[in-house]
Parts: sequence; structure tokens; C-alpha cells
Amino acid sequence: MDSPLLTLTERGLHCPAGDFYIDPWRPVRQAIITHAHSDHARIGSQRYLSSKPNADFLKLRLGPTIDLQTLRFDETLRVKDALVSLHPAGHIRGSCQVRIEHQGRVAVVTGDFKRDSDPTCEAFEPVACDLLVTESTFGLPVFRWRDASTVIAEIETWWRRNQAQGRTSVLFAYALGKAQRLLGSIDGSIGPIFLHGALVNPTELYRQQGCVMPNCRPVTEAPAGTRWHDALVVAVPSAAGSPWLRRFGEVSTAMASGWMAIRGNRRRRALDRGFVLSDHADWDGLLQTVRECGASQVWVTHGFAPILARYLTDQGIDAAPLVTAFQGESAADEADASSDAPPATSSDAPSTAADAEPTS
Repeated sequence: MDSPLLTLTERGLHCPAGDFYIDPWRPVRQAIITHAHSDHARIGSQRYLSSKPNADFLKLRLGPTIDLQTLRFDETLRVKDALVSLHPAGHIRGSCQVRIEHQGRVAVVTGDFKRDSDPTCEAFEPVACDLLVTESTFGLPVFRWRDASTVIAEIETWWRRNQAQGRTSVLFAYALGKAQRLLGSIDGSIGPIFLHGALVNPTELYRQQGCVMPNCRPVTEAPAGTRWHDALVVAVPSAAGSPWLRRFGEVSTAMASGWMAIRGNRRRRALDRGFVLSDHADWDGLLQTVRECGASQVWVTHGFAPILARYLTDQGIDAAPLVTAFQGESAADEADASSDAPPATSSDAPSTAADAEPTS
């Protein structure tokens, strides 16, 4: 009997043929890491393998001395009896899907991914497979993203309006990925841009990899007499409501996240604006990916996994939810590098379509 391509163990997803784990949540001998967000990249494993562009971000998170081997996208490596290649996931810079081939069968683990365009990130690449392991962070039909350029234009309009009203524009975004996507898209000629300290190192790594962003400097390096109400201040979500904000005088606060599609999340965070911009696939993107990969079997992880798995099953696909530790970041973790965090409690999820903003 053929051995399974993947198994779920107490340490995470395991490939028996290659004896490695993908994004393990406990230390293992060999870990393949899809991206550098902390629910996927954890310290303690003996050896790591990831994409070449992801190396700098992994070392920033896990330390510069980790034993790390890198692959170029689409390069193939034999790991014991398995063939492994990494393919762009489009989630953040360097994020990858893991393709595993053994005895003529192929499994693909997407990690977190998005289908939308992003000037700071490698574009998602569909990979044909027999078994697909997909995320479902936004696996509900109410989550359908508008074009990112439209959302960026709304952010720019909000910034200009705050300038006219004498208020400092403070935009909260996750430190690794989302903040750099915003910086790579926003018109820097509107005014000066300043960064919370947690954004400085990730942003510099993006620049070193060739990503074009407007001039910006840490808040701590702002010259005396800075007219804060002309500026855009990009900060981590954990800075909301903190004494750190007092230096800016009167502020208007906003957050860029897919979870801003849920009105209740904006109210709970006491934000003036919520901009719906996600680094994860929406409902249509998830279904498109399943179709394009052509998988006969689909495992669905985190987010709304049972709902998406049930929908796929009703469409005649062998699908099942997979219980993993990929649960996004908690509010306490947002200061250093979060992906779009899931709702803090189940009550944050929209119980009806009316509780989510229309996104079409």
C-alpha cells in the first residue's frame, strides 16, 4: 500500500517520504517554512528550508544563526524519497507554496496566500496537484475583495481630508507584509510618511530586495517642529489606544485589514475608518484556486475551514477540515509581525451577510 503524501501529527503536517514537516508548531529535525509570520515560522527546529526571498525575514524572526537552506522559486530538491519545489504564494514577500511529489502523486501546501496584485510581492502561481492543503481565513461568501487600487485611493482621500482638518492620519497595519504593501502603493507626494519602530526593519528588508516605496522615516527620527497633521503615520495595531499616540495631537485612526469588512471589528477597536485590504484570498479566490489546481482531495485549514470544506464536498470534491495550529496572530503578537488575525472570539465572525460590509 502506498504511504500517504502527508499526515497530520502532534508536531504538524508531516511528509513521510521526505521525513520533513511543513510549518511545524513544535520543534522538529527538518522544517519547510512557507513564510515568516509567527504562526507558521517557529523557533527550535534543527534545520529549515524556505524560499530564497524569505530568508531575510526568517532570520529577522527566528535569529540570524538558524540552519537555513533556501531554494529559488520552481527549483526542485530531492529530500530523501520526495521531490520538493517552492512556488509563489502571493501572501507576503517570499511566501511560498510547497509542492511535494512522490511515486507519481503530488501534494501542494499553500500556506497563506492571496490572488490579488501586490507591487511588493511575487504573484501567486497555481500548481496542479492531487492533494491540496489550503487556508480558509476568509472562507465565507460574504468576503469578496474590491480592487486594491480602489482601496488605496480611499486611503489617500482620507489622508488628504485629515490634512485639511488638521488631524494626523494614523494607519494601523501588520508589520510584515501589509505595511510594506501599503507603502508600495500609496502616493508619497501627498505628505511625509513616518513609521512605528516595529515596521522599520521589515521595511528596510523589502527595500533591499528591490521593492520601491516612498521616503519614510521612523517616528523617533522626526525633526523638531514636524507638522504631524500633514503626515501619514503607519503603525502596528497594538499601538492603538496607547500613550505612543499622544505625540501626534489630534488623530484620525484607521486600519487596513480584511477583517475591516466586519463592522463590529471597527467598533470594538474604536477606529474612525476601516479599509478592507487583505493579504489572504477571498471566497472567490479560494474556489478559483481549488479549480485551477485540479485536486481530487482538499484539506482545509484555519479560518472557516468546516464551511469551505462542506461547500467543496457539496460540489463533489473530497474535502475535509484539518485542525492545525495555524490560527493567525493574537492581539498581543500584533506588534512584531502579524498576518491578518482571525476574529478574537467567534462573535466577531459575521453571523449573517448583513454584518459584513458589501465588497462587490
